[in-house]
Amino acid sequence: MSIFPLPVFERDADPSNRTALTDEEIYAKLKPPTTIVVRFGRMKLVGEYPYRGDAKPGCGSKLVVKSFRALEVAEMLTTTCSNSGCGKSVSRREMLEYVENSGGRDYPFQTQGEVLRVATIEDLNRWSAVQAGMKGVLQRIREAAEEARFPAKIVDVEPVLDESVLVVYYLSDERIDFRFFVERLSPLFNCRIEMRQVGARDEARLVADYERCGQHCCCKNFLKVLKPISMKSAKTQKATLDPLKISGRCGRLMCCLRYEDETYEQLKKNLPRNKTRVGTSEGPGIVLESKILVQLVLVRLEADGRDIAVPVEELCDPDTCPTPETTVAPDPMRGMNAGGVRRKLGEPKSPMAPVQSKDRRQDAYREKSQRLDATTPVANTPISAAPIAGKTDSAGAPIVGETASQKKRRRRKKKRLADAASAEGSGNLAALTHGPQHSPARAQDESSDDDIEGDDVDDATDVGAEDSASTQSSPTLNSDGTEQPSTGKRKRRRRRRKNRGPDAGGDAPANSPTPPPTSS
Repeated sequence: MSIFPLPVFERDADPSNRTALTDEEIYAKLKPPTTIVVRFGRMKLVGEYPYRGDAKPGCGSKLVVKSFRALEVAEMLTTTCSNSGCGKSVSRREMLEYVENSGGRDYPFQTQGEVLRVATIEDLNRWSAVQAGMKGVLQRIREAAEEARFPAKIVDVEPVLDESVLVVYYLSDERIDFRFFVERLSPLFNCRIEMRQVGARDEARLVADYERCGQHCCCKNFLKVLKPISMKSAKTQKATLDPLKISGRCGRLMCCLRYEDETYEQLKKNLPRNKTRVGTSEGPGIVLESKILVQLVLVRLEADGRDIAVPVEELCDPDTCPTPETTVAPDPMRGMNAGGVRRKLGEPKSPMAPVQSKDRRQDAYREKSQRLDATTPVANTPISAAPIAGKTDSAGAPIVGETASQKKRRRRKKKRLADAASAEGSGNLAALTHGPQHSPARAQDESSDDDIEGDDVDDATDVGAEDSASTQSSPTLNSDGTEQPSTGKRKRRRRRRKNRGPDAGGDAPANSPTPPPTSS
């Protein structure tokens, strides 16, 4: 929060306004004030008392005053004379206007008293000692009230400087007879006892400190007149009527609702009532709701039933306002993104997709397949698309997509492309042209395996896993371009030669006896 300089302080601080005199010389020419406004007591009472001393106190000075109760220590607020010694003094007219605006006759303004002197060191020490003993006094009074069954809550006690009067504040909703209680307290303290009845708001003024806003309680800081607050003010200013949000430390409605109510009432007069007919720049309509602080009105148009927010300054007469024929129709696609506009117009999401499908996942899958086919380096027969059973678009046409067999063919083609890319790095021209499964070395290995007969079922079962593992990996090529047999094939051939007999290097003779089959 920025600090705005006050003209009064700026004038006092300006050296040009001082006629080349020092502060001591200026202070010596001043006269003592004749009246001083002071604040005293636990309830922060304000009074204007005459002063006949020779000292020249300043704002915030501690004074010893004789109030309507007894001798008390007060704090100087300001002076009401023009010859006060600084520009911070106010006139009597300004003081009376402040009292009238702050509550009038209900404002606790006292005039029956006198300022005796500026408080000395002895006065301040005595006052500190009196306040230090009030904690024990409050405890004794509460114990006495419990023994006497006093039907009220003791809130706080307030002493005076000469300890001739002791003020006891008690909380009660009804008037009670406290004479028997005063007779019991008088012998205990040897002074005059005054009983003051307070309400819930006065209790907060005595014992509360801070509010939920982070500032001192209004009743403790500056608000002197605590008037009741109606629920109408809370309904006008608050969107919610939660008791936890509109109640203060005292448990009642917050005081700020009352002194802000005037501003809300003035702003509310500028707004039209609900369910009234008003005119806007887009045509006449009916008021649904209004916001006081922002001065906005929610209007439902009669032409198309739309709800729009209109500032109160733009409202006009509903009979002379522009009609829907003379106004420009609003853009129905305002605020939409590119995808929303295409869906609104019924256009396909991609130029390659013939039909805009309702299923966005199916559209994304189709676009991905088309991009894969477009970037294929080897010429292959394209996969024919077929309608998917049970899938139609908004127009009733079948959605074109891939079947299960077509998906398998596409995966096989993708694997062939990967094998071709690896063969291209090895220099195998046959594998690059026809794929690794059509290479000469692989065909020779397959033909030699087909010529061998009489293999045992157990051997085929043992080497089944190795064959499947070897066929999935890319083949290894020799320096002359022929394919090397994999490790699984070498083991398989070694077992077959061992089973054929002693002549493991060639085919078995025709007249050799056939070994009897082994039973498993």
